[in-house]
Amino acid sequence: MILEVSLDGRPVQVHGISMNIEQAAKQLEALGHVSRLQVYRTLVRAGEAGLPVGQIQERLGIPPSTLSHHLQRLLLTGLVTQERQATTLICRASYPAMNGLIGFLADECCADAGCLTQAENAA
Repeated sequence: MILEVSLDGRPVQVHGISMNIEQAAKQLEALGHVSRLQVYRTLVRAGEAGLPVGQIQERLGIPPSTLSHHLQRLLLTGLVTQERQATTLICRASYPAMNGLIGFLADECCADAGCLTQAENAA
């Protein structure tokens, strides 16, 4: 597994997931809406068991058609998965996708800090 994250758009392995800057941007864009972020956080809190769509709707007070739209955006980016159990649709946060996005954001933290310190020392 590659631990270095490329910022030039090349795909790399982050926590077992191939992540590139376009995918990260799509996921961050999906999470950039208040309702979608609330839905996602609710699913993250629910754990591996996930939640039925009806319970998400009850907890957040989002109309069914609006919730469906927001879930679709999260599904398209891979942040959420769905499973039908009889007549119930169970939604789950995709923890590998979440960890991949977090890793993508954090893996190069302070990578240039040494360069800045050396430049300051030379001045």
